[in-house]
Amino acid sequence: MSDQTSAVGGASGPDYAGDVDCKEAWAVLERDAAATLVDVRTVPEWEYVGIPDLGSIGKRPALVQWRAYRERAPNPNFLAELDAAGVSKDATVLFLCRSGARSKSAAIAATAAGYATCYNVAGGFEGHLDNAKHRGSVDGWKVLGLPWEQR
Repeated sequence: MSDQTSAVGGASGPDYAGDVDCKEAWAVLERDAAATLVDVRTVPEWEYVGIPDLGSIGKRPALVQWRAYRERAPNPNFLAELDAAGVSKDATVLFLCRSGARSKSAAIAATAAGYATCYNVAGGFEGHLDNAKHRGSVDGWKVLGLPWEQR
């Protein structure tokens, strides 16, 4: 990646538009009617950990697995499922996972497939590991108090 700064967030380069933190992602979703949040975690994560609640801004996250539960390889249907979920190639797309690793890979893949503006939500839904190697206390969507719901 280059040392350029993207129009919305952090460093950017040819692979994807860059990284944004969770609060910045929320601000983009609030101000840009076309912006979409794509949660790329697995079905068990959505069901047991929760999902972002975008209802207060009149949106719902697109739920498209980057990898299925217990699978090591990326979902071979990821791009088709992204399209089927109605994610526009011309809109700002914010990819979210548990901590920001899978979502970065998804942002890179979507950019390569022609999605114009793809960001990785750094910190993800549960955040990075703390000193005790637990998530949910350092950063992330839930820790920062952004709206979420249990399914």
